[in-house]
Amino acid sequence: MENYYIKHPKFYVAVDCIIFGFDHDELNLLLLKRDFEPAKGQWSLMGGFLQSDESVDDAAKRVLAELTGLTNVYMEQVGTFGTINRDPGERVISQAYYALLNIRDLDNQLLESHSAFWVNINKLPDLIFDHKDMVEKARNLMRTKASTEPIGFNMLPKLFTLSQLQSLYEAIYGENIDKRNFRKRIGEMSYIVKTDKIDKSGSKRGAFLYKFNNNAYMKDTKFKL
Repeated sequence: MENYYIKHPKFYVAVDCIIFGFDHDELNLLLLKRDFEPAKGQWSLMGGFLQSDESVDDAAKRVLAELTGLTNVYMEQVGTFGTINRDPGERVISQAYYALLNIRDLDNQLLESHSAFWVNINKLPDLIFDHKDMVEKARNLMRTKASTEPIGFNMLPKLFTLSQLQSLYEAIYGENIDKRNFRKRIGEMSYIVKTDKIDKSGSKRGAFLYKFNNNAYMKDTKFKL
């Protein structure tokens, strides 16, 4: 096979995953203690290099699965990061993705094997390279999309209380939401269905559990908080 581009420089292509989870009323980010150079021992997003037999999307899914053991996770592209000296090891261009998942679905032993830890989004340590910029851009994109599409439900269990749902969106936007207005808005959404099950973990009286009905949402196709 003739090499038409032999005169042009070659670069490494990487993917980085910004993995969000929700737990105890807090938005969390999954970080690694890096065990190799450069920047060994520092905090990092989960990443990896694109292989010759995979697309960039497939590489991101592989990296995510290797860390979490999960497939079919909600993911979105964040953007391309390619400043000249962003990685001191080599010239590396990275395609970043953000993912939303339920923390309870993860294999904790697998996380431990990767030296991965959940960290409160508001208490992040210093991150290597341009990973802070990736996180900030991902969070802004998530906030924008969460206001018009029900992506937040990817971070909740299948059954949840309205208090959990409100806490999730308060964590996403970093601000308090009026309880009365929030519940009124939720009551208008036919695809957020009240079940006959009650969660009594918070009080003796308990709170009804709800579920998200994706089929009903697809028929309605309207969502706005």
